[in-house]
Amino acid sequence: MADESTASVIPLHQGAPKKARKRAETAKAPRPRSKKPPAAKSVAPPPSDDDLIPLEFLSADANSAAPPVPAPATISETVSDVAAETPSRAPIVATPTAPRRSIASYVLVAAALSLAAVGIVINGWFARTLGSTETAAWLFLAIGVATDLVALAAPSCAAHLWGAGQRATAVVAWAIWLMTFIFAVTAGLGFASMNIADVTLARASRPTLAVTVAQAALTDAMAARDRECKGGVGKFCREREAAVAERQQAVEAAMHSVEKTADPQTDAAIRVVTWLSGGTLQPTANDFAMLRLALIALLPQIGGILMMVGRSRA
Repeated sequence: MADESTASVIPLHQGAPKKARKRAETAKAPRPRSKKPPAAKSVAPPPSDDDLIPLEFLSADANSAAPPVPAPATISETVSDVAAETPSRAPIVATPTAPRRSIASYVLVAAALSLAAVGIVINGWFARTLGSTETAAWLFLAIGVATDLVALAAPSCAAHLWGAGQRATAVVAWAIWLMTFIFAVTAGLGFASMNIADVTLARASRPTLAVTVAQAALTDAMAARDRECKGGVGKFCREREAAVAERQQAVEAAMHSVEKTADPQTDAAIRVVTWLSGGTLQPTANDFAMLRLALIALLPQIGGILMMVGRSRA
């Protein structure tokens, strides 16, 4: 029987050795890098029966075995976790910028101002000619200039009011523009017709070689008639009268040809229209004269419309 004093006593309750505790600590999972509140700490499990057996009595295989250490998380997994946990931001909306005007809009505005300047001068000049006295002439001049200024600015103001939702005020602005436009057109018609008539008459009455020769022949025929008919009306007197009539017709034909060349634009336009239409359209000189007169009167008055179009943004 073995001696009890020398027998090795196996403690029934012995704490886990330091090596086993170190392995248990390394077996803990690494803390994830996230902004979530940390979870509750996991409580280590109670020591098993193997931890209560001394290391000398454990086999070599059991002593060398160690719990597997989890592999650390990769960078991509960490980034994906962080991206999933970060709150999504609202999309950035770019502030719309006002569209820039093109070069054509500036050209239209410049043309509108030029036409408006011409229209103001035309209306002021013609309105001044209507006054019977100097005071009345200056008053008519002021009316013509103010009317043309209103016709220039009213379309842009009316379009702005319409876009702002003030429809009634915009309609009133368009009505005022229509009245001033009609007044300006009538003044333009008077200015154009007066100047065109004066220029045409001056060109028609200019002395040309054909007119000079015809007039000289008429003078000689009249002198011969006077000499022949001085003693009484006879055969030769009647012949001289017929010669004077012929020379008179020659003078009128020469002057009529000069009148045609006094307005070559009308004659050329008639021939071009007839040629392009194959003879279907044959306008008269009066038709083209009316068309030209209307255009000359209308074009200086559309400055307000051009300014409205040029100031609009694309």
